[in-house]
Amino acid sequence: MIRSIRMNRRTLLAGTAALGTVTLGLSEGAAHAASKAVSRAPNIIYIIADDLGVYDLGCYGQTRIRTPHIDRMAAQGMKFTQAYGGAPICSPSRCALMTGRHMGHASIRDNFALAGGVVGYKGKEQIRRANLFDQEPTVASVLKEQGYVTGLVGKWHLDGYNPDAIPTRHGFDEFHGWLTQTEKTQGYFPEKWYDGTTLQDVAGNAGGGRAVYETDIVTDQSCDFIRRHRQKPFFLTVAYNAPHSPHITPTEGDYAGEPWGAREKAYAAMIEFLDAGVGSILQTLEASGLDNDTIVFVSSDHGPRSEPTAEQTEVVTFFNSHGPLRGYKRELYEGGIRVPLIARWPSRIAAGTTNGTPVYHPDLLPTVLGLAGRSVPVVTDGRDLTPVLLGQGELPERLLYWETYEPSFWQAARLGKWKIVRPVGSSRLELYDLTADPGEKRDVAAKHLETVRELSALLVSEHRPSREYPIAL
Repeated sequence: MIRSIRMNRRTLLAGTAALGTVTLGLSEGAAHAASKAVSRAPNIIYIIADDLGVYDLGCYGQTRIRTPHIDRMAAQGMKFTQAYGGAPICSPSRCALMTGRHMGHASIRDNFALAGGVVGYKGKEQIRRANLFDQEPTVASVLKEQGYVTGLVGKWHLDGYNPDAIPTRHGFDEFHGWLTQTEKTQGYFPEKWYDGTTLQDVAGNAGGGRAVYETDIVTDQSCDFIRRHRQKPFFLTVAYNAPHSPHITPTEGDYAGEPWGAREKAYAAMIEFLDAGVGSILQTLEASGLDNDTIVFVSSDHGPRSEPTAEQTEVVTFFNSHGPLRGYKRELYEGGIRVPLIARWPSRIAAGTTNGTPVYHPDLLPTVLGLAGRSVPVVTDGRDLTPVLLGQGELPERLLYWETYEPSFWQAARLGKWKIVRPVGSSRLELYDLTADPGEKRDVAAKHLETVRELSALLVSEHRPSREYPIAL
């Protein structure tokens, strides 16, 4: 049975151009950098929030919500200013993160499948969902083969309605969290919680009880994983559901006295709980003597949510969660796919570094192999960021590609300063110069026809129809 090991949040707060797919083998430079940096393979922790906007964090300019621990990570490590999720919605973005494949090649390209998949129910609505393929390589499965202990705590969201598509069948030695197919494991006060394939009761949450908060469960079990695996390199994914709606917290904390609406107070408190969880994880690393042996990433799956209800738009507008960027979750404009990304590795990553390299979720798979100093042939659409992280070099210009099916098929790609968008339901192409116009306010397609022609060809070549997403171009 799961009980809260609740931290004292107030005390903790006070303490504070190659294109397309490649088959990856560790580069000589990355191998040298990794072997020079550490005597053993580093522990790797990837913390991912849900629906967290870039500008929800203090280190990116947020002034109303306090995030001292994530801000400390940025001060002690590297902050990326042009990082992207793999997709503008949950499941496909996590698929890109776990598999290293972009949306033109991924097994999961939307929260729903157009065909195939497994049929199930979301509430009373019958829908199809895709899931990871059997034997599909993931970050966890590749690192497990290299001797890592692997764990996932929190949200998986790659199972669809397939009971076999669970984390422990995709490379994770341990899974503590919730599945799409099991309703009682969901929500901010879940009644049930998975320990591997076993469902456990969450003490005090049955029948609408609110004893144990989901964010606290994720934090507590992540810290426990770290303590139990001190002697061997580990890869841990910490997948918080916060601040995804509904906006619910046990307490409004320091925001209770603010002259804001209830939704705004709850949203800010959710992010503060998340930030406190990050602080607890960092504190556990330090107490376990693992701080210098561990690289920690913090990111989000995509941009902030603004729909389908007006109050969600009001919340993210109130906090300016997407800053000057156009669009929100479910959209392929910058506000829907840009994410925060911070990497901290004491004595390895230079403190207080800001990096403007365009990077995205498919880069995680080749990057963890580079950090671990492993040379493993694997097909990926990402690039190894190890030289960037360790100050050994920069990435050459390369293509970033997205597609989504919300509400129907549309595409986007970035190459250097140029971003091309094929909007939903339109054959017309839009072109933006992100250097001059990061807010995508001025479509300059008519002025750069050759660039449009070149990039539109890439939209076609990067999209590969699948059984679940059989759209042909």
